[in-house]
Amino acid sequence: MTENILHTEKLTMQFGGVMAVYNLTIDVYKGEIVALIGPNGAGKTTAFNCITGVYEPTNGSVSFCGKTIVSNHPQGRMKKLYAGDRDITRSKVISPTPDKITKLGIARTFQNIRLFKSLTVFENVLVAKHMRAKQNIFSATFRLNWPEEKRAREECLELLEEQGLLQYKDELASSLPYGLQRRLEISRALATKPKLLLLDEPAAGMNPQETQELAEFIVRIKDKYDLTILLIEHHMDLVMKISDRIYVMDFGKLIAHGTPAEVQQNQRVIDAYLGVADDA
Repeated sequence: MTENILHTEKLTMQFGGVMAVYNLTIDVYKGEIVALIGPNGAGKTTAFNCITGVYEPTNGSVSFCGKTIVSNHPQGRMKKLYAGDRDITRSKVISPTPDKITKLGIARTFQNIRLFKSLTVFENVLVAKHMRAKQNIFSATFRLNWPEEKRAREECLELLEEQGLLQYKDELASSLPYGLQRRLEISRALATKPKLLLLDEPAAGMNPQETQELAEFIVRIKDKYDLTILLIEHHMDLVMKISDRIYVMDFGKLIAHGTPAEVQQNQRVIDAYLGVADDA
């Protein structure tokens, strides 16, 4: 049976009188590339923010590798965060913040590139490596952690070489062409050693050639790093080419789900993108 990597159950996010996401239930299985698509304002990025701890959902839950990591219900408003096989809510309640969720194995990129523009390409990736560092103030002060630091630097150089970015390692991240900045952001996410990678509009602003290269890049890293990928994307050629399954949102609700071929023929999806006649 295929392992369920990500499951959201009736995930809901309300901002005042606006229901940005309503009762969103999706499943992402190990080794899949799953797309979450829909018109602008459909609630896709809000769903990502709920999954990764940026927002505390109004209702619903998120499970990762079979364990609930975010849970919020009006009755009791229970929050849960699991670390490994230990349910740490048995001792105390801990808010599932983005850093804790990243440590569990979920990494993401953003719709608007969020690199440290004043740092070099190498330093951007190294920052992510420190997320899993085991050092403390004492070991850092007396340089007792130098073997770990050396290993992290070596792994960063290896990662940059694998992603075709090694030649730019000493350049400022802001000096890279747009397509390479996107690749660097994904490489930084890979440095956290995720099981699940969330990509928020990775092809935004890219020309057709860059989009084609990105599609090949995504498939390559999925296979190389044994990843499961959930992506938001508006480039339908890319979505239909690399996705195993597709979920479609409109006005915060899930309106369709299926294979690329099934979604392409779904009338509700066609109407959501193309509009309907006034007398429909």
